[in-house]
Amino acid sequence: MDLKEKIDKDILPKHIAVIMDGNGRWAKKKGNQRIFGHKNGVKAVRDTVEGAAEIGVKFLTLYAFSTENWSRPKQEVDALMSLLVSTINSETDTLIKNNVRLLTIGDINGLPKDVGKNLNELIKKTSNNTGLSLVLALNYSARWEIVNAVQQIVSEFEKTPFNIKEIDNEVFEKYLNTKNIPDPDLLIRTSGEFRISNFLIWQLAYTELYFTEVLWPDFRRDDLFNAIINYQKRERRFGKTSEQIKH
Repeated sequence: MDLKEKIDKDILPKHIAVIMDGNGRWAKKKGNQRIFGHKNGVKAVRDTVEGAAEIGVKFLTLYAFSTENWSRPKQEVDALMSLLVSTINSETDTLIKNNVRLLTIGDINGLPKDVGKNLNELIKKTSNNTGLSLVLALNYSARWEIVNAVQQIVSEFEKTPFNIKEIDNEVFEKYLNTKNIPDPDLLIRTSGEFRISNFLIWQLAYTELYFTEVLWPDFRRDDLFNAIINYQKRERRFGKTSEQIKH
């Protein structure tokens, strides 16, 4: 029995988020520059997206570029942006063929104009697709997202005052980048690091976390399937007891 057949389609995670880590270390092990790892990481993205779509996952969010990544060497950042544009262009037909819809979260306006232009074009081209929603987190950080949400609420209050006690979890979530996206059921982080790196802090409140030693360029759909199988063995209680869940 292959790994895919071991997955219970009745308890499939609806939304999987991935911190794609380890490109630089992978390249260093092979005696190459970091961008070599990023380029090979594209293969992992392709296989993971296809694997998720294949088994029926509804949302897949990939942490592609954080607001903190701008502090990396300019040469690496420039190469990453160039790689992003070329990847978008080369993967367009594949996304459309696989009925994948592209979405983004993050400060997209802060990206280079050519990146934003290519992204917006692909978002429009795939907007009617009904399969997997692929969410790219670009120029994103969870703290930025939360502060941005607070700023929007304050701005609205200044225009039209309202009772601040009306602001509950549900209201606050309407100001997040992910307002139309369900919270992740499963977070996968590659490369053996045990942290969430300023990613979806609000949304990960009850997410199951899965860490693997596999470096991102080596990650393939079987690694995704292993993570899902591990997830399906867990009991999600959301603050309740085991007895309450079983009843």
